[in-house]
Amino acid sequence: MLKGEPTAQLIDVRTRPEWTFVGVPDLDTIGKQPAFVSWQVYPTMQTNAAFADEIRRIAPSVDAPLLFICRSGARSRAAAEAVTALGYRRCYNVAEGFEGQTDHDGHRGRQAGWKAAGLPWIQD
Repeated sequence: MLKGEPTAQLIDVRTRPEWTFVGVPDLDTIGKQPAFVSWQVYPTMQTNAAFADEIRRIAPSVDAPLLFICRSGARSRAAAEAVTALGYRRCYNVAEGFEGQTDHDGHRGRQAGWKAAGLPWIQD
């Protein structure tokens, strides 16, 4: 969808520390960049009061496909539901997130999610 639909946008709803220390999706090969809008604000982890305004700014069309991603799919699901309630018609949750659930060793990013699927990502 990101590749095939010009207006489709990936919105990473994790926190700034997660983007910095864990990495972010790399959409360069399809000529796009993810948008970064935290669903919760670090370190309090309260819901971002400016979230709706930030979404409206980066995605003015309610018909654009918006794909939400977080660490494991929970925050992005809440964000997609909230944005749908704002009147956006095509909101999707990247269900396994960027790193997926923990494996038997307690580590993420090995068995599910963007990283485990071998999709491109970068870390600063």
